[in-house]
Amino acid sequence: MPKLQEMMTIVSQREVASNIFEMVLKGELVEEMDLPGQFLHLAVPNANMLLRRPISISSWDKVAKTCTILYRIGDETSGTYDISKLQTGAKIDVMGPLGNGFPVDEVVSTDKILIVGGGIGVPPLYELAKQLEEKNCQMTILLGFASEKVKILEKEFAELKNVSLKIATDDGSYGTKGHVGMLMEEVDFEVDALYTCGAPAMLKAVAKKYDQLERLYISMESRMACGIGACYACVEHDKEDENHALKVCEDGPVFLGKQLLL
Repeated sequence: MPKLQEMMTIVSQREVASNIFEMVLKGELVEEMDLPGQFLHLAVPNANMLLRRPISISSWDKVAKTCTILYRIGDETSGTYDISKLQTGAKIDVMGPLGNGFPVDEVVSTDKILIVGGGIGVPPLYELAKQLEEKNCQMTILLGFASEKVKILEKEFAELKNVSLKIATDDGSYGTKGHVGMLMEEVDFEVDALYTCGAPAMLKAVAKKYDQLERLYISMESRMACGIGACYACVEHDKEDENHALKVCEDGPVFLGKQLLL
């Protein structure tokens, strides 16, 4: 039976951008990680905070039994603030990997792939790009950030082969000035598959522009409680059935674009 909960060991933790931390975890749960886009549900090391915090898996190394997550910290009531104070060697209660991820088996070498990420929605797209690299397909990766101060994973994406990487910042402090939708307007090829994760406004823009694309995959971010589909705290509207609630933690976080009413 798959292991779904473990006291994982923190191998390292550091601030990689303004208020954005990278944590490397080690444990047996890594053996269960196969689909990019899934998430971990972390217990907050504070007895006053009962709800776990969902954080997307950015990448993993099964040989080393390590995985990497990136997350933004909030104020002292956020839960992630307490998590960011944990030191190397500490243990943290982790459930996962949870949810449905991005499908990659269907991709072939002739596919032209578009990946669109925004802000803290960028991390789960890195493991996706790593797995797509093995398919030898052409990838165009468009990333948007508020400013250079919160830019993450540029070096990691740039080191992948068959990748064209472009970055936009809202304030123009790095790359193209403006939102990532401006970069989408420059796409001059027929997209075979599109994968995206980011803020709701960005996802809505992507879904609108590529609403006819059969292989449009959208990763939704949502506040969660149980993380396993029992409490209905993280629901999205089903485009095909308005009376049906889609649970982000169980049915997602990755959905086909045609499933969602954004």
